[in-house]
Amino acid sequence: MIQELKSALGKVYLTIETDTENRWIFTDWQGYLTAENIKSGAQAYTDALAKSGFSCVLNDTRSVRGPWDHSMDWVINEWAPNAAKAGLQHFALISMPETLADGSAANFYAQLTAFEAQVFDNLVDAKNWLRQYSQQ
Repeated sequence: MIQELKSALGKVYLTIETDTENRWIFTDWQGYLTAENIKSGAQAYTDALAKSGFSCVLNDTRSVRGPWDHSMDWVINEWAPNAAKAGLQHFALISMPETLADGSAANFYAQLTAFEAQVFDNLVDAKNWLRQYSQQ
């Protein structure tokens, strides 16, 4: 199942796929993200995770433009504990090196304690790391 979330201007900013073969939720973020986009998007894929019964998320932010530090406090202190309660145990975050979004990813990784996360610069390595947990 694939779900698309659109901004007020009608542009897709998040695609969420329940990947039953790999047993994870795949998210693909795009464009400039507002605080509201991040909150509604994170809640949508957390709901998909809880509904699926999976414990892994493959979160692709390579198409994000700009930082998302404006939402870091909410992501770390509200979303992450709630996502863990929804079943999230392993989170693979893919980011483009040397971008403002990558700086946000590093900041997220440094502060996160609710579940295990790793930051990657490519899809192959992220999938390989996540598979060791999703197939259990």
